[in-house]
Amino acid sequence: MQQVRTRFAPSPTGYMHLGNLRTALYTYLYARRTGGKFILRIEDTDQEREVAGAVDIIYKSMKTAGLSHDEGPDVGGPCGPYVQSQRKDTYMPYAKQLVESGHAYYCFCTKERLDEAREAAEKKGETFKYDKHCLRLSREEIQAKLDAGVPYVIRQNIPTTGKAGFDDVIYGHVEVDCDTLDDNVLIKADGLPTYNFANVIDDHLMGITHVMRGNEYLSSAPKYNLLYEALGWTPPTYVHLTPVMVDAPVLDESGKPVLDEAGNPVTGKRKMSKRKGDPSFEDLLAQGYLTEAVINYLVLLGWSPRGEREFYTLKELEEVFDLEGLSKSPSVFDIQKMNWFNAEYIRKLSPEKYLELATPWMAKALDPEKFDFKRLAELLQGRTEVFSQLPGMIRFLAELPEFSSDLYVNKKQKSTLESAKTALEAALPILEGIGDWSETELHDRVMEAIPGLGMKNGQFLWPLRIAISGQQSTPGGAFEIAYLLGREETRRRLRLALERI
Repeated sequence: MQQVRTRFAPSPTGYMHLGNLRTALYTYLYARRTGGKFILRIEDTDQEREVAGAVDIIYKSMKTAGLSHDEGPDVGGPCGPYVQSQRKDTYMPYAKQLVESGHAYYCFCTKERLDEAREAAEKKGETFKYDKHCLRLSREEIQAKLDAGVPYVIRQNIPTTGKAGFDDVIYGHVEVDCDTLDDNVLIKADGLPTYNFANVIDDHLMGITHVMRGNEYLSSAPKYNLLYEALGWTPPTYVHLTPVMVDAPVLDESGKPVLDEAGNPVTGKRKMSKRKGDPSFEDLLAQGYLTEAVINYLVLLGWSPRGEREFYTLKELEEVFDLEGLSKSPSVFDIQKMNWFNAEYIRKLSPEKYLELATPWMAKALDPEKFDFKRLAELLQGRTEVFSQLPGMIRFLAELPEFSSDLYVNKKQKSTLESAKTALEAALPILEGIGDWSETELHDRVMEAIPGLGMKNGQFLWPLRIAISGQQSTPGGAFEIAYLLGREETRRRLRLALERI
């Protein structure tokens, strides 16, 4: 049985967007599940779009995600080099072979002629398609132009009749009329191959058995198969993945949100795009999402495991991933579901690991020399969805925010402005009499005093927490907040509250 060989072949054009990462993830998992090989290939033939440092981002993202490749530019292998620009001399012989067999031809058309033809097609409301002008040149004419050094490209000679098609794991048999296909360029004027040509040659020479990529390449695959047939090669198994979508406002031609009759923004689904503000893998990690949570959530966007289970480690996914579970419908990236996944992973962290990861975020709002980060972490872990939320959750400890007296009113706690003032007036001498400023002492001294005031616990503790925190929701209650603030700051805030209520 032939060994499975898959490849992830990104272009070095910047960040690792989530659709790219998901493709890499599926490609990696299928290779691991089948005992095959996972190859990393850098497709840098479009040098104009290449971004400096992008290759390093690819390596870093792959390593961070835990997707180790068996062959690639940095680890070598029997099919190298694994960077397309370093394989430049590989492609021309195959292009010339196609020219000799009549499946490709030299094209000497100038940019001006092509622009005129494109403009003429647009005026007729037609899609531009190359007219095979240079296919009609004689051998002598072609050789004369080559000898004279006239710039040229090599184009694929698509048949004008018949059909071209391929079989896909997700979409089944896909077939199109050949007369709808354009004679796309195989070799550009600079001698480099186009993506459409290079990936066919490289996939064959590297023994790739399964090609997984986005379904935006569905329309190109029939032309790829024509190349495989022309070269006498067996095409790989195709797996065209459905896109990852997001719900987003619908924009009009001027870029403004479209509103419904009630004045609310109309939303619709569109493909994820960094250019439109959607997060990349690096963005999510920088915002405090855990790598494991992102991987787990991402793999479920387009693939369904057998059963109801949702949480998997990467190692567990290597053992259960299959092509049968791939979806035929687009998936929607839901940031709320992503947050839920992340929160579940955060809760599973050991207290020590949580403290390690949370400390840099807490230090954005608080001085670690002045606050008990360990205790704060214990209070925060069960409430954390994303680490980037932490500064906002604890900033009140550094500076009491402005707040309205209305916060003291709480029907559930039976707290009114009048009862709140009574509670705070009673709290001040109690707190001033506490010597050992610990949560235990704070709790015991306050709780033993409440019954004598004729108040319910909530009537006393609610306004106390509001007075020293300035907000309704806090990590921990009044005793934990008072301990974290310390004796002097707690008393200062309490006295200030009495002045303002």
